[in-house]
Formats: sequence, structure tokens, C-alpha cells
Amino acid sequence: MARKIKNTKTADQRRAEAEAMQTKIAEQVEQLRNSDAWINYLNFAQAFHRYSVGNLLLIMAQCPGATHVAGYRTWQNLGRQVRKGETGIRIFGGRNVKWTAEDEQTGEEKEHSAVRFFPVSVFDMAQTDLIDPEAEDPSTIAHKLTGDDPQGITQAVTDYLTGHGWTVTREPISGSTNGYTTTDGSRQVVIDTALAPAQAAKTALHEAAHVILHSTEEEAAEYIEHRGIKETEAESVAYIVAGILGLDTSAYSIGYVAGWSQGDTEMIKDTAARVLKAAHQLAEAITEPEETQEAA
Repeated sequence: MARKIKNTKTADQRRAEAEAMQTKIAEQVEQLRNSDAWINYLNFAQAFHRYSVGNLLLIMAQCPGATHVAGYRTWQNLGRQVRKGETGIRIFGGRNVKWTAEDEQTGEEKEHSAVRFFPVSVFDMAQTDLIDPEAEDPSTIAHKLTGDDPQGITQAVTDYLTGHGWTVTREPISGSTNGYTTTDGSRQVVIDTALAPAQAAKTALHEAAHVILHSTEEEAAEYIEHRGIKETEAESVAYIVAGILGLDTSAYSIGYVAGWSQGDTEMIKDTAARVLKAAHQLAEAITEPEETQEAA
């Protein structure tokens, strides 16, 4: 029998609370945008090259949890050192090459140029360490949760997902990735074993939101191209459902949403309808109906 969380609120109360929390996300992101931490984060984020969809597919295939990817020297310039023994992520780099050749028709020397591609190695931030351990880390605006999961959110979400044909496992995940949902048809959700119970609960809700909102989208390239929107949606759902159940995830969720939405509060507002629909669906799925509690 699937384990569910006791429901102490009516459906109308949950819906009103969800709408208020959705509005609050945009307000808190706006506040974060005015902070020094946001400015430092932006400066950090702007140092990264914008990769083609083809290279993003290569990165995600080799390192599904990749967050920030750069070359060896770039990481050093950002105050981080790639750890000894780390294996690079192989992608294609391009270089504009110029040469002079004789025009066969006119016999004149003519300059030519073309972009030539060649394999290069890049590294995810999870493969690096701060060169100065005491230096401020501008890459972090989402702070992992500590504490317990007294409501049993992780177990309730696990039972919900397994009941719909998904496999949920706790496994060690390297780097800063807390969990992931497969997009290759294998229907797997993985949550990092190292997470505190509260963070694991939030991550379970986040991955369940991906299942509800994004699991039927078959094109990996499409997913990657619009990943900012999808991560914004999933974390917004997690924040709302967790809040309804009494778990405040704002220390992590607001920074996460701000980062993936690039602080775009209009994007957050534009996703509201999909987010609220998924949040209601998930909240209802993992809580006991009121009549069940009364009968008990």
C-alpha cells in the first residue's frame, strides 16, 4: 500500500496557499536580484562559453549532472583547480583558420577562411576545487537544506512514482547534482545518498515534477535547449508542494529558480499555470483524502 501524508487542509486551502507561494517565488527572486550575492553569481556565470546544442548533448551524455562546464585554464582563472585524475568531458572546439591559395581561374592569390572543429576536453565544476578554500564561492546561491523529513515526503513521493512505473533509487552522485530523472525511456529517478533528509525530500518533489511535466518529451535536444524553463518549473513545483506540507525550501529553491531563470521574473510568472497544475496533482497524489482521515 502506498504511503501517504496526512492532510490537514481542504482542497481550497491548498489551492489558495499554492497560488500565494507561486507569487512569492517571483517576489523573492526579485529581492535576490538586488543582492551582492546575485551580482557575484552573474559575474561567475558570464565567464562561461555558450555551447552549441550538439556539444550540450555530448556534455549531458557523459556527465548528466553537469552544471558549469569550462576548460582547464578557464577554471584556474576563476579560482578553481581541476582535481588530479579527473577525466575530461570530450566535446568539439572550433577555430577560425585562414589561408592563402591561388585562384585557379584568375591565378591571383586569394585569402580563404573556415571554421575547423577538433576534439577538446572540458570539465564540470564538480571536478574542481577552490584554489583558496577560504575564498567566497560566487557559484552558490542555492544552499542545501539540513534537517529532517518528519512528514515522510521522500517515501510518499517514492511510492507515488513507483506506482506509475518509475524506479526510484538512492545512489552516490558526484558533484553538486542532488538527483536526476532519466530522459532515455528507462524511467528512472535517482536521488543522492549524501543528502540530508530535508534536501532529499525537496529533491524527490523536484524529480517528481519533472516526471509529471517533462517525461513525455522525447527529444533530448529540445529538453536541453529549454532546460532553464524546465528546471524553473520543476523547482517551483517542489517549493510549493513542500511548503504546503510544512517544509520551507526557500534557502535552496529561490536561488535555484533564480539561477535557471537567469532572474527573469516574467518567465516565472509565465510558467505559473503549468506549475500550479502540476503542484496540485502532486500534492493530491501524496496526501490522504480528507474523507479517509475522518473515517479512520
